[in-house]
Amino acid sequence: MQSTLPTSRMSFGMSPRAAVSSALFALMLAGSSMFDIPSASAETPDRRATISVSASGKAALAPDIATLQLTVLREGATAREALSANNAAMAEVLAAMKAFGIEDRDLQTSGFSINPMFTYPRADEPQTPPKIVGYQVQNGLAVRVRDLAKLGDVLDQAVSLGVNSGGNVTFGNDNPDEALQTARVSAMKNAMNKAKVLVEAAGASLGPIMTITENFEVPFPQPVMAKAMMADMAAAPESVPVAGGENLYSVTVNVTFEIKQ
Repeated sequence: MQSTLPTSRMSFGMSPRAAVSSALFALMLAGSSMFDIPSASAETPDRRATISVSASGKAALAPDIATLQLTVLREGATAREALSANNAAMAEVLAAMKAFGIEDRDLQTSGFSINPMFTYPRADEPQTPPKIVGYQVQNGLAVRVRDLAKLGDVLDQAVSLGVNSGGNVTFGNDNPDEALQTARVSAMKNAMNKAKVLVEAAGASLGPIMTITENFEVPFPQPVMAKAMMADMAAAPESVPVAGGENLYSVTVNVTFEIKQ
C-alpha cells in the first residue's frame, strides 16, 4: 500500500534556522488570542461632570506678642573705639531687657556690621582717592515681647540706654491655630454654598467632593514706629503709646465637586 506523507510548507530554498523562526512566529500569533492584553489606549477617561470653585474665609485675632527691631549705632576715630562704645551701649540694653523679664530665647542679634566712613574731595578740589576718617559700628537686636502691657516701657528704656536706630514693631500671635481653623471652616462653607448656587442654577445638583486644596495667609507685619521717631523719643522720656489692633488670618480653599445631572 502506498502511504501519503503530509506536505511541508518549507520551501527548498529556506534554511533550517529560518524555518524554525517562521514556525515559532506562527505559534506566537496563534497563541496571542488566548490572552487579553490591554493596550495603553484602552484606558477610559473619567467623563464625569465636575465643577471647581475657590472661596476664602477669614478670622481676626488680637495679637499677643510683639517683636521690636532695635539698633545701636556708634562712631569712632578707630574701629576699636567705635566697637567699644557700641558694646557698652548694647550691654546696657540687654541688661534692661532682662530686667523687664524678657527671656534669653526672646533676644537675638539681628545684624552686626563695622563700616569705614570716608571723606571725598569737593568738586572744586583736585580729585584724590577718598580717605577714611572714622568707623561706624552697628549692632541690631530683635526683642520678642510677650507681655504687651510692657511694650511702651521697653521701647522707652531702650532709647534711653542708647538705641538710636530701628525701632520698628511688628505684632503677631504665638499660636494662631485656632484662628486658622475658624478661617478654614468659613472658607469651606463658602465654597460649598458657591458651588451649590452655580450647579442648581444650571438645573443639576451637587455631588460628592472629589478634591480639596488650601492656601493660607498670615498677617503681613505692619511697622508701628519709624526710624525718624527715635530722636524724638529720646528727648521725651515717657512710656511710648502703642496700639496692637487685630491680625487677620485668611484661608483659601479650592474644591472640585461632581455634578449630578
